[in-house]
Amino acid sequence: MADAVGLIGGGVIGGGWAARFAIGGHDVRLYDPAPDAAATVVAALENARRAHRRLTLAPLPAEGSVTVVGTLEEAVEGVAFVQESAPEREELKRSLLAAASRAAGPDVIVASSTSGLLPTRLQADMEHPERFAVGHPFNPVYLLPLVEVCGGERTAPATLERAAERYRRLGMRPLVVRREVDAFVADRLLEALWREALWLVADDVATVEEVDDAIRFGAGLRWACMGPFLTYRIAGGPAGMRHFLEQFGPALALPWTRLTEVPELTDELLDKIVAQSDAQAGGRSLHELERLRDDCLVSIIQGLRVHDFGAGAVLAGYERALFAAAPAAAAAADDEAPLRLHSAVVAPEWIDYNGHAHESRYLQVFGDATDALLRHVGLDLDAGSSYFTVETHLSHLGQARAEERLHVTTQLLGHDEKRLHVFHALHRTDDEALLATAEQMLLHVNTRADRVAPAPPELLERIARIARSHAALPRPERAGRAIGSAR
Repeated sequence: MADAVGLIGGGVIGGGWAARFAIGGHDVRLYDPAPDAAATVVAALENARRAHRRLTLAPLPAEGSVTVVGTLEEAVEGVAFVQESAPEREELKRSLLAAASRAAGPDVIVASSTSGLLPTRLQADMEHPERFAVGHPFNPVYLLPLVEVCGGERTAPATLERAAERYRRLGMRPLVVRREVDAFVADRLLEALWREALWLVADDVATVEEVDDAIRFGAGLRWACMGPFLTYRIAGGPAGMRHFLEQFGPALALPWTRLTEVPELTDELLDKIVAQSDAQAGGRSLHELERLRDDCLVSIIQGLRVHDFGAGAVLAGYERALFAAAPAAAAAADDEAPLRLHSAVVAPEWIDYNGHAHESRYLQVFGDATDALLRHVGLDLDAGSSYFTVETHLSHLGQARAEERLHVTTQLLGHDEKRLHVFHALHRTDDEALLATAEQMLLHVNTRADRVAPAPPELLERIARIARSHAALPRPERAGRAIGSAR
């Protein structure tokens, strides 16, 4: 199990890590003595699958398994990476990390999800403490890319590099903290905002909903793409940050904030916050709120991807890595006809009011099958080469229902130096029923010149090999059809 990971702790964060690693193709062994640990992980996996189906059409690796084991040693022996996510109590974490260091291999990185405890103290009792690092994620772990990576006094610099690369391969954005400090970077900023929010509620300046509205309708929208420094640089106009600081710097001396004070969490204040928070939820369950949060995050990240900025740039980079990895698997596939390069499961959100997959989803599956074919022939998007679909004829022959497994077979009908003519057939996997067909014509495009151009010779050679293999196949019955006129 060289590619397995061991997780210690299966709460909200540990369950999120289990989902993030499993979606990334890693087998997971998780230890948590809590009786509800398995249920927490299952719920996180369901949310993660749902979120990633919406997040990207890139070919994710085969999902890894998640096994809840009975002892810490079972979780970490023989794994390639360990992530601890126990409750935020220093003595408990030190004990668990020490035990993990004795059971895991001496070169295996042992990371902690602590949100603020100093790594030097956490690694104090470990064997081989040089391989310890903090890997502090943000909830939901399976969706938010940020992870703060920090080492202690005995952490080897190479450990931080290895940990960051491990997280990067999961589609995350490591922020390596330059030196250890309580609460690292992000939580120190969040703590300042949280203190002010509590004071505003405690002093009856605003309700919890009004505080949230002040963020989500204002600065929070900016923060999704720009932090405070870049935001204020823009606010300084043509003169930039210097002008902003000269104009607004004196306001820092005004008594606007109470950052050095903490409101006492009296029963009265707690009751006020709880009551207002319950009202704000509007009767929605935790499950409903989690899914609403995830859907909104997916939309924001996808919007940023269009601009290749912020979290969108992280997603775009992860997708490029996924597509780059896909040809290696596809190259091993046989060229014998028909090709079988793409499979899918009908997601619940594909279902329309008739109880079966919406017609747009058939086209989505055929588009994914075409992408799989292009990866199979070795298309290199980074080389400025791509095929664009210019015509599609789709026939609906059967119904696909929720959770059914599907696969697509692909036949190459013809090609020349600029064109690619393909025919897809969509089958229900369990009984091989034919549900739909799609005939497509694609043109090769030089994406750097943004014009149709001959495909590179090596790509044409690969396509020609497939064409020779497919030449003996009978022409599909529905190939070349057009919509008949109604009389």
